[in-house]
Amino acid sequence: MRIAVPNKGRLYEPTLSLLERAGLHVEETADRQLYADTVDEDVTVLFARAADIPEYVRDGAADLGVTGLDQAAESGGVVDAASAAAEGDLVDLLDLGYGSCRLVLAAPEAGGVSAVEDLADRTVATEFPNVTRDYLDRVGVDADVVTVTGATELTPHVDMADAIVDITSTGTTLKVNRLAVIDDVLDSSVRLFARPDVVDDAKVEQVVTAFESVLAADGRRYLMMNAPKERLDAVKDVIPGLGGPTVMDVEADENGNGMVAVHAVVDERDVFETISELRSVGATGILVTEIERLVE
Repeated sequence: MRIAVPNKGRLYEPTLSLLERAGLHVEETADRQLYADTVDEDVTVLFARAADIPEYVRDGAADLGVTGLDQAAESGGVVDAASAAAEGDLVDLLDLGYGSCRLVLAAPEAGGVSAVEDLADRTVATEFPNVTRDYLDRVGVDADVVTVTGATELTPHVDMADAIVDITSTGTTLKVNRLAVIDDVLDSSVRLFARPDVVDDAKVEQVVTAFESVLAADGRRYLMMNAPKERLDAVKDVIPGLGGPTVMDVEADENGNGMVAVHAVVDERDVFETISELRSVGATGILVTEIERLVE
C-alpha cells in the first residue's frame, strides 16, 4: 500500500511526526527521493506536492493521501463515505487535526462589495477556481472567476477583480491589504483521503486505526497512584477519567492497611487540579506520563 504525503512546506514535518507516532517509521531517505519504505513492509510512502496528492490517489499511484481538504476539493469531488462516491471522488477518512485554515471570500474595505449578492456580474480572483465556482453555484450568484497563481490579495487593487477567494489562517494578510472577509467558503485542515475501492482494505483500516490512536492520545495523560482501599470511592469521584479507572490490589502499607493501585486516563487540562484533589483524599505515589497512542 502506498501513502502519498507532502514533500515539503508546513505540512511535511507534522505528517512525518504523525507517521512516526502511529508506528510507521519512515526509513532514511536521500534528499529529493520520491518514495521511502516504512517499518511495515507492506506500506510505502510517496513524497509529492500537497496540491498533486489528490491526483496521485485518484490515478492509483497511491492508495491513501495526506493533504489539505482545500487541495482535495479543488482537484475534484470529496465525500464522507465510499457508498456516496461518484467516479473520481475521494473519500475523506479522517481529520488529522493540523494545517487548519479557511478559504474566504474577501473584498476591499472601501469597495462596492459588502455581501455575496453584490458579486453578480462581477469578477472573483482566486487560486482555487473549482472551489470558488462550486461556492458561487451554492449561493446562486453568477460571477466571473479569474485564476491567478499568486498575490491574490493584490488583484482588487489593480482592477483585476472585484473580490477574491483566498486562504487565511489569522486574517493578518487580508487586513494589511485592506480586505474585509465577506463569507466563509471552506473550512480546511489536513485529512487522510482514499479512493472508494480501497476503503475497506484491511491495511487501510490498520492505518486509520493507528492514526486515530495518535489523535485520541493528544491532550491526554495517564495517571497512576496508590490509595487506601477505604478511600477508593473518594478517589474515583475525583478522577475525570476516560470511563472508570483501573483498580488493582497491592500490598498493605506500613500500618497494615489495605491499598489499591489506581490507573486512569485524564485530560491534560485537568491534571494540575486533579493531582491536588487526589492528594487531599489520600492518594500517594502519583505518577503522570504522556500517552503515545490510545485505541478507544
